[in-house]
Amino acid sequence: MNQSVVAPESAKNMTPQGHHDLNGKMGIQVMVANGHAYIGHAFDGGVSVVDVRDPRAPRLVNTLPIHKNSWSIHLQTHGDLMLVIEEFNFKAVFTQAEYYARSIDGINSADFGVRGEDYSAGMRVYDISQPSEPRPIGFMPVEGLGLHRIWWVGDRYAYASAILDGFTDHIFIVIDMQDPTRPREVGRWWIPGMWADGGETHDFKGRVGLHHAVISGDTAYGCWRDGGLTLLDIADKSQPKLISHLNWSPPFAGGTHSALPLPDRDLLVVADEAVLNIDEEPFKHTWMIDIRVPEKPVQIATFPVPDDQDYFAKGGHFGPHNLHENRPGSFQSSTTIFATYQNAGIRVFDISNPFRPVETGYFVPAPPAVWNEARRGRKKVIHTCDVFVEKDGLVYLTDYDAGLHIVQWDGA
Repeated sequence: MNQSVVAPESAKNMTPQGHHDLNGKMGIQVMVANGHAYIGHAFDGGVSVVDVRDPRAPRLVNTLPIHKNSWSIHLQTHGDLMLVIEEFNFKAVFTQAEYYARSIDGINSADFGVRGEDYSAGMRVYDISQPSEPRPIGFMPVEGLGLHRIWWVGDRYAYASAILDGFTDHIFIVIDMQDPTRPREVGRWWIPGMWADGGETHDFKGRVGLHHAVISGDTAYGCWRDGGLTLLDIADKSQPKLISHLNWSPPFAGGTHSALPLPDRDLLVVADEAVLNIDEEPFKHTWMIDIRVPEKPVQIATFPVPDDQDYFAKGGHFGPHNLHENRPGSFQSSTTIFATYQNAGIRVFDISNPFRPVETGYFVPAPPAVWNEARRGRKKVIHTCDVFVEKDGLVYLTDYDAGLHIVQWDGA
């Protein structure tokens, strides 16, 4: 069901334009290209294609399939191509607490059946020259349970987190996209201790696995959940090298999820994901990090905690999730940061003074007309997940239950 405009729960400097409930599917990553939003899903599987050429009347025009035991939660678009991850649906066998509590030691793909028959694992390439009709043209299978998230901006190489047989969790891999019909892995890196089949051992606390890395120049900025932040030199794609590793968990709660490099200012924004209800874990932070000396990154500030209402009392997940990543062709700024905060919607921050980030706007979606989230064991509150911002300040938000919201940033 499409609803053109839904009044928000609260808003500042952001005006609603349009909304689509995605037919109740759980919205995860969103990319916008050629007037269409491409949205990955978790439990519901596949990818939704929404025509957003009229942002006040978004239309669901296609859905792409995925194996019933896998998910396609993350994707990337550039030009006429789209890359979509395919990974075993871990949350079909793990509770939320189990999934985030520890590394997935001892699990190999054979534990879940025959890859390619009982689940799909790898990366699929689509031709999106006809935006509403993506056409599969390539697939890169992996010997493991699949990819989690990708970074690709149209050049020769893509970068992904992959859980491969013999490793304790997701590691960093480099993918050669020279022939999009035959992508291939050409390099990999992991935190020492993760290669169990190579005889490595570890004493990791919590879950240590790569969520994803964002690339700037020859540096990959990787977030490793409870394993912290790494800066990798990727000038040689076949042999990434560690520049530095910074981990603030403990004493902080970890869940390091998303990094946004701002190379013109020698700064890095890093969000730690809230993965449990706020009464079950400490509040997670979004950090400002000084990277003038890449070998020694230094935390210099945290973003202010949203306080226009009592989000602690509201319950559910309260805290950071994703950042708008300044992709080529999208809204780009080294001072204005868009970040999703789950039960607190989307927040906008001014980091002109990196030592004192200031909140300048927000949009908190209204609860959906129909709840599907109860079957996933979460409290019935909105959980804003991902954000993509176009050059003109048009903001696309996904929510686990509230669908796709399109809003205009009025603070530029």
